[in-house]
Amino acid sequence: QVQLVESGGGLVQAGGSLRLSCAASGTIFSINEMAWYRQAPGKQRELVARITNNGITNYANSVKGRFTISRDSAKNTMYLEMNSLKPEDTAVYYCNYELRSVVLTTVWGQGTQVTVSS
Repeated sequence: QVQLVESGGGLVQAGGSLRLSCAASGTIFSINEMAWYRQAPGKQRELVARITNNGITNYANSVKGRFTISRDSAKNTMYLEMNSLKPEDTAVYYCNYELRSVVLTTVWGQGTQVTVSS
């Protein structure tokens, strides 16, 4: 069974930076796509950024130019560098992998809290 574990969340002042990591464990044959989502209190979960196995990236308009997604395929690990953080970036951040283990499946991490104070 594949598990994802996020780390790197915390409390930061507006304008500050954080780097999130998502590490996978278990049997993984290939990963098609990795993504970061976030969910603020009272709001729906939204896509923040995604990266394909070819390195193609997409970002939500609200984070373009401030966040950078990257991956280390050898380690099955994904990162999210977050700069110029704003209070509206406060949310629980989740990583998501579309991967092939025994079957093709989608796996979620447990989430990491990011809080940006004004």
